[in-house]
Amino acid sequence: MNRLFFGDNLDVLRERIHPESVDLIYLDPPFNSNASYNVLFREDDGALPEAQAEAFRDTWHWGEHAAAAYDDVMRSSGDVALALKGMKAWIGQNAMMAYLAMMAARLLELRDVLKPTGSLYLHCDPKASHYLKILLDAVFGHENFRNEVIWKRTGSHNSARRYGPVHDVLLFYGKSEQAIWNPQMQAYDENYKKKFGKIDERTGEAFQDVALTGPGTRTGPSGQVWRGFDPTAQGRHWQPASYLYTKYEKITGKRLSDFDFLDRLDELDRTGLLYFPRNGGFVRYKQFLSDAPGVPLRDVWTDIDAINSQAQERLGYPTQKPVTLLERIIATSSNHGDVVLDPFCGCGTTIEAAERLGRQWIGIDVTHYAVTLIESRIKANHPDTKYEIHGRPVDLASARDLARRDKHQFQWWAAWRVGAQTYREEKKGADRGIDGNILYKNGPFGDGRIIISVKGGENVGVQMVRDLRGVIEREDAEMGILICLAEPTQPMLREAADAGFVAKSAHGRMPRLQITTVEEMLNGHSPKLPPLPVPGKKLTPTRRRKDSDQLELLLPFAGEKIVPSKGVVVDPRFVSLSG
Repeated sequence: MNRLFFGDNLDVLRERIHPESVDLIYLDPPFNSNASYNVLFREDDGALPEAQAEAFRDTWHWGEHAAAAYDDVMRSSGDVALALKGMKAWIGQNAMMAYLAMMAARLLELRDVLKPTGSLYLHCDPKASHYLKILLDAVFGHENFRNEVIWKRTGSHNSARRYGPVHDVLLFYGKSEQAIWNPQMQAYDENYKKKFGKIDERTGEAFQDVALTGPGTRTGPSGQVWRGFDPTAQGRHWQPASYLYTKYEKITGKRLSDFDFLDRLDELDRTGLLYFPRNGGFVRYKQFLSDAPGVPLRDVWTDIDAINSQAQERLGYPTQKPVTLLERIIATSSNHGDVVLDPFCGCGTTIEAAERLGRQWIGIDVTHYAVTLIESRIKANHPDTKYEIHGRPVDLASARDLARRDKHQFQWWAAWRVGAQTYREEKKGADRGIDGNILYKNGPFGDGRIIISVKGGENVGVQMVRDLRGVIEREDAEMGILICLAEPTQPMLREAADAGFVAKSAHGRMPRLQITTVEEMLNGHSPKLPPLPVPGKKLTPTRRRKDSDQLELLLPFAGEKIVPSKGVVVDPRFVSLSG
């Protein structure tokens, strides 16, 4: 069964994924690639926020979580502990070390859930790839290293006082020698095709001439003179390529290997597969362009472009990778029906590629926004796909647990649960009392806006309602919804009632301010709302917002590209996911 988990991948890997149950792992762990080395290696006293991997933030700091991950690895002993301990002694306690400690703990768990025939691809930035390779050598054994794949992700990237960085690194490991391997072919580039510059007089096909001999002399038939051509004199011997055996059988229906060795050369000549240079050079054979399947895939990939601003598959997710990149990896290192795992699945490109190629999949992400985005992507592109979502609060206890672990993810989840279409993503600085927005059509009065405020604490009071009333007035919004984890007090309910009704409403009497609890939402009791727009329809602005830092996003037409304002995340239900 396909599964999508909302939560910390370390916990999910330890508690929810069975050992040796996964065939292929791809991970693109968040990393602050834009940070300078001075920042990454600065000693950290732990005063900064804990290591975190948010949907649009990939910074790491040494703190309690990083220290706990380091301690977990030390307790595991073995080569990984030795490698990590040596790095800490050299690097110190800083952002880079926090990242490596968190990764080491997860790589150990990923190794355990991988089948003996499985493989792992770690997608990383050159700033950290060499450190991660040391960890991977320790986790999987240096003998199981397969490739460092270079993916040229951009055509130009100017950089002062150094060569422009244009590539990412994919570190590819098998768990054992039995790791699945399906060779992939890469199409010839235009420059290579120019080698097929000769035209066959019989068929009119383009071909290139290739050596019919191999290095070294032989005393048997392959070393004998044929039609005046003496391979021994050139220090070589006759060596028809396997291509010729296949081509001959395709033309004649006979097997070339049924003939005596030198007779094989006669047969190749009779069928027009040999080339005799006009200048009297040594005989060669013809390789036709129409038969050329391409070249075996190498470890430098330049034929897959990064997602640009006009790409159809673009979802506005900053670390989104092209689906063709994941399809290549999945096709190479797994078979139909195998299980593919992405523990940092972000916008779900791995899941999309796995679904297209007939694989089962497991996705894990720590942000609720990513989970909603993936869910919408699956529904849009693969509506018949069966899958389960784990980790979303299903009762009051699990909602309280989420609020305790991460108040921001709790706010996103609660706002989404009541119908928010956009969320405040910024963690730093004041959110100005807005945790989410609902937009709706308000008939002759234009476009309506409902502001959502979420309170995840156990102590609530009337000032929270007064604050939301102030935000509604400041933002010139029609309505507001206050979502509480705790039960509201009577003064709070009176204050909400005193806010009255929407002054201009095309949908009858609508309360201007409503209070709802998480428990009520989980039990199916929703606030009174106007009809919400169908995803894919567009609202046209009737006025400019007074606060330029707040919502300016509108619901797009199907296929329309949108660029979110800083700090705002668009709900994927209202983004076209075609292609």
